[in-house]
Amino acid sequence: MLIGEVARRSGVSARMLRHYESLGLISPTGRTGTGYREYSSEDIRRIFHIESLRSLGLSLRDVRRAFDDPDFAPAELVNDLIRRTQERVAAATELLTRLQRIGAAEPADWADVLQTVALLQQLGSESAGTRLRAALSSIQEVPAPAEALAEAALSETDPNVVGALRWALAQSGDGGLALLAQGLDSSVAEVRKRAVQTIAEIPDGAATALLRNALTNADIVVRRYAALALGARGVTDAVPTLLEMIVDAANDIDAADALSALATDPAWADQIASGLVHRLDRATESDTRRRLTQALADIPGITAARALAELSHDEDRAVALTATYILELRDAR
Repeated sequence: MLIGEVARRSGVSARMLRHYESLGLISPTGRTGTGYREYSSEDIRRIFHIESLRSLGLSLRDVRRAFDDPDFAPAELVNDLIRRTQERVAAATELLTRLQRIGAAEPADWADVLQTVALLQQLGSESAGTRLRAALSSIQEVPAPAEALAEAALSETDPNVVGALRWALAQSGDGGLALLAQGLDSSVAEVRKRAVQTIAEIPDGAATALLRNALTNADIVVRRYAALALGARGVTDAVPTLLEMIVDAANDIDAADALSALATDPAWADQIASGLVHRLDRATESDTRRRLTQALADIPGITAARALAELSHDEDRAVALTATYILELRDAR
């Protein structure tokens, strides 16, 4: 078969076939009487093998080694190809993300594009001061895509920068919520914690819906932060988690404050008081019962008042003294 026919059937150009020959990758079996290259079926099979290996990312040098070196170990080369491919995919993904961030900023001209690129670079700086200035300028000077702010907030460890990023996100609307929602299901505990704390700073209804869903998150830390935020927003779904936080001494003072805020609604005051009393009846440790008694202090209504009156005679002296003191304060008010 002549070179033109081989090129047509294999999809490899005549020029590339000659290049393969110059590298010693393939050598036509014979020549015609007029000197044209003539390829056998075995030659064509080798051409297809070359193309198959090249499709995996092998260089022509590696292809030649694969054919000619009897000690060639394919596993090592394949592993190297996997690593290099992963690096290319990561680089391409990073580029795609950056382009999407720039597109989300809706630049009007190239000056806007360059400003956004500079801001994104500053948000990824190794300097906490540079990241802080970028977070602050993202609202005041150069509008930043909310997704970029959310991504930065999920990875940020400096408390000052975190605060600035959360403030910026709160001003930018709900654009970053989808990325923060993904953060709630991260395999990294710190990322989950940052995600729920950041969502808690965003005031709109979509953020509240995410926090409601977070009450059933597998991570107890996420559930607790969500409950505190929801309590401050007047969402009574948080009550069971807030009650358990007092029992477990997990941010119990903040949990008690959230419960007292929710109890300003008369429809919930007695229910919250009943929940505290129910857990008091089940608790055996003195410290736990004292915390639950303290939590009754700012719960209005007859249920809380009766519970405190009974607790003022509790056999646990610490609980009795706490209840008595709370009753005196309530009477003074």
